[in-house]
Amino acid sequence: MKLNRIISLASLAVSMAVLFMLFKRPQPLAPPQAPAAVAVNAESFQNKMSQLEKPIPAGQAPAEVRLNSAEITAAFAQAAGAMPLPAAAAELKAGTSVTAPVDPSAQPDIKDYNVNFEGDVAHGQFLTKIAGKDVWVTVSGHLGSKDGYATFEPTEFKVGDISIPASLVNDALQKKLAEQHDRLKLPDSVGGLKVENGELVVMQK
Repeated sequence: MKLNRIISLASLAVSMAVLFMLFKRPQPLAPPQAPAAVAVNAESFQNKMSQLEKPIPAGQAPAEVRLNSAEITAAFAQAAGAMPLPAAAAELKAGTSVTAPVDPSAQPDIKDYNVNFEGDVAHGQFLTKIAGKDVWVTVSGHLGSKDGYATFEPTEFKVGDISIPASLVNDALQKKLAEQHDRLKLPDSVGGLKVENGELVVMQK
């Protein structure tokens, strides 16, 4: 009887620890930006993206722009806030997939964004609802493009502070991306994208 009670108490303790880790906010990918910094970085995002709209001079290679994580996070912040999002930022937001894996059956309700790049890996962290509770989700992987559409291959997935093998998430993620295929279409001015040396590189078509 005492052994059964000990096992029950141990199971309860483990369950409580898992719940705590599930709803715990993980270490932020980057410090939060002040409103003034968001405005500056969002404007920088728009200015760089507008370069891709310019005609390619004869004899020159297509342009490419490099976006840092602060500029991408600022664009997401404007998209989620009251300030109008520039058209180019809205198009790129629709063409990125960092928010896709939260819910495999419905479009997630995203409340907060944080993006970071490390080497050739993109990291996305966001607050969403799972089973009616606010939960932080962190996803990492390789962002790229194929045939005019954005692609994403996860390498790491976390809910709260609990790591989930990417292999368990990838099938559901790829199915969701296939369902949202039209939303992953790159803007007409974009020929491709990749993460390189800690930046998002966007190539002109």
